[in-house]
Amino acid sequence: MRMRSEAYLPVLAACLLLPAASGQSLDQRIAAVLEAPAAKRASWGILAVRVADGAVLYERNARVPMTPASNTKLVSTALALVRLGPEYRFLTRVLAPEAPDEQGRLRGDLRLVGGGDPTLSGRAVPYSKDAKEGDPLGPLGELADRVVLRGVRVIDGDIVGDATRWPWEPYPAGWAVGDMTWEYGAPVSALTVNDSAVRLSVRPGKAEGEPAAVEFLPPLEPFTVHNTLRTRAGAERRIEVARAPGSSVLEIRGLAPPGSGAAVQWVAVPDPAQFAAEAFALLLRQRGVVIRGRARGLTRAPGAPWSEPQGVELARRESPPLVELARIVNKVSQNLHAEMLLRETAHVVRGEGTARAGTEEMAALLKEAGAEEKEFDLEDGSGLSRRGLLSASTLTALLRHMEARGLGELFRSLLPVAGGDGTLSGRFRGMADAAAIRAKTGSLSHVTALSGYAGDDPARRVAFSILVNGYTAPASEARALADKIAVEILRESQR
Repeated sequence: MRMRSEAYLPVLAACLLLPAASGQSLDQRIAAVLEAPAAKRASWGILAVRVADGAVLYERNARVPMTPASNTKLVSTALALVRLGPEYRFLTRVLAPEAPDEQGRLRGDLRLVGGGDPTLSGRAVPYSKDAKEGDPLGPLGELADRVVLRGVRVIDGDIVGDATRWPWEPYPAGWAVGDMTWEYGAPVSALTVNDSAVRLSVRPGKAEGEPAAVEFLPPLEPFTVHNTLRTRAGAERRIEVARAPGSSVLEIRGLAPPGSGAAVQWVAVPDPAQFAAEAFALLLRQRGVVIRGRARGLTRAPGAPWSEPQGVELARRESPPLVELARIVNKVSQNLHAEMLLRETAHVVRGEGTARAGTEEMAALLKEAGAEEKEFDLEDGSGLSRRGLLSASTLTALLRHMEARGLGELFRSLLPVAGGDGTLSGRFRGMADAAAIRAKTGSLSHVTALSGYAGDDPARRVAFSILVNGYTAPASEARALADKIAVEILRESQR
């Protein structure tokens, strides 16, 4: 979801600058867009309605459920805002059986208790399109500092990464096996550090036959590395990274010429709780704390009872307000964070932080919005599942519902600005009033989606949803067509 093609952008920019055909209706203008060969080889679900009164401006297969990709995040973030509130905060705690003694000795385990916070990383909050990544272990380092300030010098037990707040169900139904290796398909856990991923750098040797150097950031060793990459003069560069789902073995193979630059990938870790415990142990040792035990993760099996962990609290960290977390989810299309918001909402509202409880709560919200139950079927909160379905009618009903709840302006502010930021920063170029379109993107193989609001004037603003499934043209062409339709909808709102 981070990748984009820029080959179509100059053509698209020229198209966006063309005035609407004089006297043509919106139906006629969109029909002209859909005459493109790429459009004819795809299924389209489109609906545009005025937010204020629900008047339909354009409709095409609007009630047909389609694969929405990351447009699903509109539902999960709306749900979190409605059920938990914009100011809700996630709490991470450090607990011990008892306070340290006068010599700083802590008897028993030190427990890092996850509360579902997705901000235990170097990501800047609030969102800024120009923000630089900070220390990936920075928030965890703050907790380690507070533990030391409480006088802890020696820990007789283990460092436990406690992820038991939600049952251990790392991958929602419908996620592809190939996604699970990478950062965008990281396992869902109530204790998540650095988005449960590491930056892998593979640098070929400087001389023929010299082995490649492998480095991780953060500087931990979450994998057993099998490195068979060979450095060979004149070789065509081909570096492959592979990891089986759930495996801690990382394979690096291929060929590369000597001295060529490093290959960089973001790889998901298989056990977030274990990873968090190891990171916390590293930080404590760097601060001079002696740890007698080991670092280990703690999870809870589905169906097993949960109780709030108890003990002496040595440190705590509150997340930024939920609204800022939802902004990151929608601006950059962050899959893991969307799933974490959904699990926490389910935990708070239904008492069980499972994907099923979360999707049931999403269904309840969509029904409250007036959507027809037969027009949606969701499996996750991010849209990475290939089994999720939403209709254009369902999505526009949700967008209008947020306005009816008094959350419309806030929700609109969470969406990418066309040509301005997030996943729309490279689209709608060359259009002076593009910022009047605020919309969530979506992308999977053969799927493109764009849903949001068109128009700055609340009285004339339009809620729209454009879902494209089953195309065989390059994804850039499908996106360009969706963007052109969004522009026509915006122009209609300005009439």
